[in-house]
Amino acid sequence: MTTQRETEHGQPAIVFSHVTKRFTETVLGLDNVTLTVPTSQRVVLLGLSGSGKSTMLRHVNGLQRPTSGTIEVLGRDVGSVTGRGVRDLRRHVGFIFQNFHLVGSITALENVCTGLLGSLRGPRLGLWMYPKSCRRQALVQLDRVGLADRAFQRTDTLSGGQQQRVAIARALIQQPSVLLADEPVASLDPESSAQVLDVITKISAEDHLTVLCSLHQVELALGFAERVIGLRHGRVVLDEVANKISRAQAMTVYGPNAVPDVPPDVTRNPTPTPAMTPTPTMTPTPTATPVG
Repeated sequence: MTTQRETEHGQPAIVFSHVTKRFTETVLGLDNVTLTVPTSQRVVLLGLSGSGKSTMLRHVNGLQRPTSGTIEVLGRDVGSVTGRGVRDLRRHVGFIFQNFHLVGSITALENVCTGLLGSLRGPRLGLWMYPKSCRRQALVQLDRVGLADRAFQRTDTLSGGQQQRVAIARALIQQPSVLLADEPVASLDPESSAQVLDVITKISAEDHLTVLCSLHQVELALGFAERVIGLRHGRVVLDEVANKISRAQAMTVYGPNAVPDVPPDVTRNPTPTPAMTPTPTMTPTPTATPVG
């Protein structure tokens, strides 16, 4: 497996070559998609639900396989890897979901530790069953997302924005080279959305991560991305550097009659919030149709 550090001056992080995903004879998830994502670039996939955004993300980490075409991630042909190769690939590709996928009845710290389950032997039934080194790493990642002071709090008592930041910390503990985010702020209020995207922006710069993030809000996409790829019906209809795209151009992704959900009070460049300030480090104590 080629790592992030090895790709910095070598091959790109993600390459789609004439990728088509056909669910049925009449339903296409992706339609002849060809694109390249350089290492350390922050890319937004913009489009309505069903446009192919989530389908593309699932292809990057091998959750789905293309009907035709090839996908390379970190120099590896995703379509050719199986078994241990898939698990190895996913250790280098972090994934953040809209619905967090956290265990609410356990602490934030333990949820972050679960990000290392793929590299640990045997079952882990409680926080203190994880190695001390794992717990230390988890606390460091919680501190990076501004939640070290919530480490021992049950996750289901946290706000939605805080839960998503726990999910980011869980992805980061893997030390990924690529970070995928599937509508990470779709269920959040504007302030929490800004906090989450600020966290991803800050950490992706610090860790030189390649980020592929799906969004449907134009203003958020333009403020967050370095590059915007617009999808409609599984086809790429826009691919441009974000600071060269006007809102009117971005809106063409949705077609002449569609109106995306754009919160009116979300600004193009969110102001950093107090939640982004790291807290002092604590020492632990005892269907076939794609949805884009």
